[in-house]
Amino acid sequence: MVAATYRYEPDYAVSPGEVLEERLETRGLSQAEFARRCGRSPKLISEIIAGKASVEPRTALQFERTLGMDAGIWLGIESDYRLHLERQAQKAEDAKLEDWAKRFPYSELAKRGFVPKLKAAARSERAAALLSFFGVASIEAWRGKRQQSAAAYRHSPSFQSDEYALAAWLRIGEVEAESADCADYGEPAFRRALADIRALTRGAPGDALLEARRLCGESGVFLAITKPLPKTALSGAARWLTPRKAIIQLTARHMSDDHLWFSLFHEAAHILLHGKKRIFIDAKTKGKITKLDAEADKWARDFLIPRPAWDGFTQSQRFTRAAVLEFAEVQGIAPGIVVGRLQHDKRIPWSALNHLKNPLKWGDE
Repeated sequence: MVAATYRYEPDYAVSPGEVLEERLETRGLSQAEFARRCGRSPKLISEIIAGKASVEPRTALQFERTLGMDAGIWLGIESDYRLHLERQAQKAEDAKLEDWAKRFPYSELAKRGFVPKLKAAARSERAAALLSFFGVASIEAWRGKRQQSAAAYRHSPSFQSDEYALAAWLRIGEVEAESADCADYGEPAFRRALADIRALTRGAPGDALLEARRLCGESGVFLAITKPLPKTALSGAARWLTPRKAIIQLTARHMSDDHLWFSLFHEAAHILLHGKKRIFIDAKTKGKITKLDAEADKWARDFLIPRPAWDGFTQSQRFTRAAVLEFAEVQGIAPGIVVGRLQHDKRIPWSALNHLKNPLKWGDE
């Protein structure tokens, strides 16, 4: 049986400056006198003693001649000391990385195949895997990338998304979009695609979503349906990956067709109406919404159900099952969308007519 070997790594190291200072004291030499004898500046000797400057080969030879201590020993002390400092710095960096990594829902990301499955104890490996997942080399780079995006959040008091879980959820959409084959973005083509998708809402969610993804891709917009991560509470997001490629990412959080389709058209409105430098996150903020979100809401409402048609329908005050089905048929949209609008406008209770909504299940996309 071969015995295990252990490497002793002390948590301290003597600097060459400490050794030099001790030698000078023993010989009764001042730093200035020693500098004169070496032919070096007093400033350099002072910085070596303070640990601010390194002992280089030329300096080590001068120390050898002046003090009689082999140049190799000076260089060895210098090397050990600098290695010790680097190890200490690396330990601090590793601790920071591990603290950063534990903020993410790593297990769920591993379950979905975006990072390797690792034991909880393998913290440094987890951190490295997360950096690779985000496509950055350091925490600072990750933070810089995050800060470049001016995000518009809509969070309600009871549904707050954790910053790190949200970043991971958004990154999943980016990873999928980066490898997807999309045409270059064209606004006319995207508007035509949305008109076709509106009609698709009457079909089975699974088939409709597959066709919606195809239509969006042909107009330069990648459509992603990404299951929420733990500690995320949002309906969707919209942003531009490049000037020629946008992404709409939905969670289907409420698992009903009315909410899914409205979220899709809300995010589509951001792509059509608003700038290319922002990330739009669809989640309420303290009961209020931004001006841009209000514009996206109005566009989605009127696109799904034109205002004149809606006003005519609601004037009757007849919101029976038969009336909803007839109105949805005439408009060419899913009955659930009509029900969701009635509930949102408080014309019927949230508990009414929910059987007309199409429930979703994971796998539909």
